[in-house]
Amino acid sequence: MKKIPFNIPPRTGNEEKYIHEAIASGHICGDGEFTRKCSAFLEKDTGAERVLLATSGTHALELAAHLCDIQPGDEVILPSYTFSSTANAFALEGATLVFVDIDPDTMNISPEAIERAITSKTKVICVVHYAGVGCDMNKICDIASRHGLLLVEDAAQAVCADYDGKRLGTFGQFGCYSFHETKNYSMGEGGALLINDPAYIERAEIIREKGTDRSRFLRGQVDKYTWRDIGSSYLPSELNAAYLWAQLEMFREINENRLESWQRYYNGLADLSLAGKIELPVIPVNCSHNAHMFYIKTKDLAERTALSAFLRNKGIVASFHYVPLHSAEAGLKYGRFDGEDLYTTRESERLLRLPMYYGLDSEDIDLVVNAIQEFYNDAAQ
Repeated sequence: MKKIPFNIPPRTGNEEKYIHEAIASGHICGDGEFTRKCSAFLEKDTGAERVLLATSGTHALELAAHLCDIQPGDEVILPSYTFSSTANAFALEGATLVFVDIDPDTMNISPEAIERAITSKTKVICVVHYAGVGCDMNKICDIASRHGLLLVEDAAQAVCADYDGKRLGTFGQFGCYSFHETKNYSMGEGGALLINDPAYIERAEIIREKGTDRSRFLRGQVDKYTWRDIGSSYLPSELNAAYLWAQLEMFREINENRLESWQRYYNGLADLSLAGKIELPVIPVNCSHNAHMFYIKTKDLAERTALSAFLRNKGIVASFHYVPLHSAEAGLKYGRFDGEDLYTTRESERLLRLPMYYGLDSEDIDLVVNAIQEFYNDAAQ
């Protein structure tokens, strides 16, 4: 029986070559040649004022949260349907987390729920672009502007995805990318902070460099560097950056390959969707997604559990996603859910992610599709 894994980390063929070049350069700590290449590429692609590579998407979020200058009692509005890193970044700063409901079509944060949750203590809105599909940024940017709130985009899954022709991660003051091995482009563990307001650049560099102005020193702007602010070590090594550069060189090819796989899934499962057996992802007309994942929605939790087991018995690894944070132990401790949970829990229990990675064989996609069809055909008998 053939095994089809859920994920295989992306690899293009030049990773080892560039890692050896980094080693040979004698500079394997952060901010060397490959780090500069990656940052410059991402700045050009996104139009961000500055892109700083980080040791993880989690650390990119923590940098953004620290730059928001959160004070005790400040509230941050975010979706409950997200990874713990989104919440941790702000909880570490002492914020009160205010979880809100999602749009069931996209699994993204609901703009209407955001507006209802705003109080005099609200300081930040943090959105998550689930599956590389943009939130309703026109509405959300308007809300943030009218209420004078900072906007942070958790765009961990959204590298190379657009909303109204503009890169996700560039609408708020800060955008955060992830280059974890499960993402479209990887450096093993890594991420990037997109800074869209130049007023934050200098402080971001200082925080990222253990609270020192070492970046200015290396550019010859000061004759020595000193401790300036609270910070930490958020610089990835050149070895990680070298691995990432091999994929950024093939940025479009990787994206197109994943989109082809996504579309093959969609076409293959369309009949089941039309028959009302499953639901397929919804891509709003003003969004260009990046095929970060392909998921289906089953009738309920029991059906998802049965389908997942059925696929596993055929050697196919499928996975559910987040348990809503507001129901978790830490979520209850550090935050609250505002309003009614109409969709977050219900939709999270129906969602099943299918194998998706760069280089996924079309024959393997067909095997997954056929297995899902078999499951529902058997259930109908």
